[in-house]
Amino acid sequence: MPGKWKLTITQDFSASHQLRNYGGKCENMHGHNFGVEVVVEGDKLDDKIQYLVDFKEIKQRTKDVLEKLDHKHLNEVECFTEVNPSSENIAMFIYKELDGNMPEPVRLVEVSVSEKESSKATYWEE
Repeated sequence: MPGKWKLTITQDFSASHQLRNYGGKCENMHGHNFGVEVVVEGDKLDDKIQYLVDFKEIKQRTKDVLEKLDHKHLNEVECFTEVNPSSENIAMFIYKELDGNMPEPVRLVEVSVSEKESSKATYWEE
């Protein structure tokens, strides 16, 4: 079985949110510097450069998605007006925005979102 490579990039964005129906402090408006990890995979390196894909390609595509969230109150962003802007739902939103928008020859594997270093939510599809 041939081998594969995984590449991971990290980025961040700042935003506020409120978790509806939480029943605690997080139901109040508060902010985070969210961390985002995007993992892609592929099985063929570029013949000339011998890399899977340039990291900057993945970073730019991710940055374009994060611009929709950065310095916003997430509850007011269209995709979160009905759905809670939890880390889980933010990870799914970023994944759905990136899926099908990766440079050849890689495919999106997963997206993780963290509100702090000690915990993160990861979304992927099989």
